[in-house]
Amino acid sequence: MEEFNGAEYIVINEVPFPRANHGQKISHLPLVFLIFYEVSGGPFGVEDSVNAAGPLLALVGFLVFSFIWSVPEALITAEMGTMFPENGGYVVWVSSALGPYWGFQQGWMKCLSGVIDNALYPVLFLDYLKSGIPALGGGLPRILAVLALKIFLTYMNYRGLTIVGWVAVLLGIFSILPFVVMGFISIRKNKAQKMDSISTLSGEVENPKKTLPKALFYALILVVLGYFFSLLTGTGAILLQRDLWTDGYFSDVAKIVGGVWLRWWIQGAAAMSNMGMFVAEMSSDSFQLLGMAERGMLPEFFAKRSRYDTPLVGILFSASGVMLLSWLSFQEMVAAENFLYCFGMILEFIAFVRLRIIAPASPRPYKIPVGTIGATLMCIPPTILICVVLFFSSLKVMIISLVAVTIGLVMQPCLKHIEKKRWLRFSTSSDLLDIHAATRENNSLID
Repeated sequence: MEEFNGAEYIVINEVPFPRANHGQKISHLPLVFLIFYEVSGGPFGVEDSVNAAGPLLALVGFLVFSFIWSVPEALITAEMGTMFPENGGYVVWVSSALGPYWGFQQGWMKCLSGVIDNALYPVLFLDYLKSGIPALGGGLPRILAVLALKIFLTYMNYRGLTIVGWVAVLLGIFSILPFVVMGFISIRKNKAQKMDSISTLSGEVENPKKTLPKALFYALILVVLGYFFSLLTGTGAILLQRDLWTDGYFSDVAKIVGGVWLRWWIQGAAAMSNMGMFVAEMSSDSFQLLGMAERGMLPEFFAKRSRYDTPLVGILFSASGVMLLSWLSFQEMVAAENFLYCFGMILEFIAFVRLRIIAPASPRPYKIPVGTIGATLMCIPPTILICVVLFFSSLKVMIISLVAVTIGLVMQPCLKHIEKKRWLRFSTSSDLLDIHAATRENNSLID
């Protein structure tokens, strides 16, 4: 952190957002692929949708899901991310709309869900490779491989966001290309029978007011086409047998269409995709913690940057969480991650609509061209989807998740007490916007 003062925040106005110079910013192309890995990572794991619903409904379902979930989330992230272009991301949105207490809860739930996410990816990485390297299927070799992979990917995040961004580009190209190749090969055989986390990196983006909305748009297209094109190619290239479409079946389709070499490429791409999702998620989580510290929500040491300009304590905290969560089963981790993520998304939707009501004149470099009623209606379908996900959670997962939520509810007052007693240092960066200025101005106009 650069400088701190005793003031709460400085005032929002029309001048460019003042930020400390924290080295090289992330540019457009790496940002697109970081978003891609935050929300998708490719079509791996969607094969079960064909088994459950058939090819037509699976294809239609992914298009409908994009309009119900992905498009609203991308639009909200673009508006809120350019309104508050800093590393706190959605934590700042919720704090501005609902107050710092709920902003902290948002940060706690999103960070915890992100750490759970990251505990999954090394396991999935090895699952894709164990068919070629049987020793990775279990025992000590698998444990050591998981540990080594987590350390390597954590070190990559430590070395800098620019490196992470370009690694995401290379991994993304490697993961997408085999499906393009399979599509071209299968043309002559065709029988015609899945964003908001990227907001926590806004403070590291080059010209975020212009770059962030464009990157979200291109990444959304990449994600939708990645799912749709891959399913269309795979189901159209071979004789459909729905019962065979389970996790990993894309590699079998690749072997039928192009041979063993294409199968190995698909398997390697699936493994590399999990590496990309790990580094993207850890970057998002660690910069979120840094942003919360810069807002005075966490102790000042969370804002410490390494010599590579990365959030040192945030990375170590995220890596430690990944290691500690290894005791949960794969299914429990997935369910708990979804539960916490859904709670966080509900807070984002509430914050988005409330800011439209209480701060309509606040500067928004990108604004969704709908009024308050339209903004509310846009949030209803994804909220219904969230409620369905929460309803079908198992009792064990629900209890674990609610305990995690309760810890956050208690932790925030405890941290405020620690700050009051001066047991740890809390500071607010003087480079940040006053997130409550627009609300005060609006209230004074009403009075």
